[in-house]
Amino acid sequence: MAFPAAAGPDPTRDVLWVALKTCVLAKKLANRTFPCLAVDLGAGERPGTAVMRAPGEPTHVVVMPTDTVTGLESTPLRGSRGAAYWTAALAARRYVTDSLQGRIPEADVALAVNSARGRSQDQLHIHVDCLRPKVLDALDAHGRQVRRQWAPFPVPLAGDRFQAMRVRAAEADTFNPFAALTSLPGRRDLHRTSFAAVATRPDDPEPGYILLAYRAPGASAEDVMDHGCAIAGAGRAKAAG
Repeated sequence: MAFPAAAGPDPTRDVLWVALKTCVLAKKLANRTFPCLAVDLGAGERPGTAVMRAPGEPTHVVVMPTDTVTGLESTPLRGSRGAAYWTAALAARRYVTDSLQGRIPEADVALAVNSARGRSQDQLHIHVDCLRPKVLDALDAHGRQVRRQWAPFPVPLAGDRFQAMRVRAAEADTFNPFAALTSLPGRRDLHRTSFAAVATRPDDPEPGYILLAYRAPGASAEDVMDHGCAIAGAGRAKAAG
């Protein structure tokens, strides 16, 4: 779901949307969610969301709006809908930890949204999966340096130079990462922007989340993830315990 977009209209970029419509229809007609893991049709001010497992990747899930939302550059995400999708994605981390039978904590599961050219589908989808071991090591070493305003993360992550900001735990329920991207330093270009988010490390004196973002023509913050989930290996799990 993160290959560069082809030039011009491409029907393959709507595959996720077609699958999502099937999930929504199944939920409405039979109260079933297949092929999704979960479907929330929304109610009142709460927008609908769905969770789907990426084909062939046992730990990797994506969280999507049930309404049409192209990507993180979409204007409506700056409002309450963006905060709702963030909350739904945080809750979906349990699908990753459950698939690993609890071998990693939710704090080692990240969220990521790719840029317009860094994604292959034109329906907003928030990736949820394990962090790369080296990215987790970098967060262990430098995460406590992240403050509440955007600033460069001290070291590259998965080969990219990210800006980082802290979200305090007390603010997490109402936080909107899509709105926070508008204050990212430099020229505002949301089509070239990608972000990831991960919980602060267990020994952090100010618990919450770290938001990571950068701009590039094909920016893909999904690169901080490891869809093979090596951090669930026995060696690291033993060290963490």
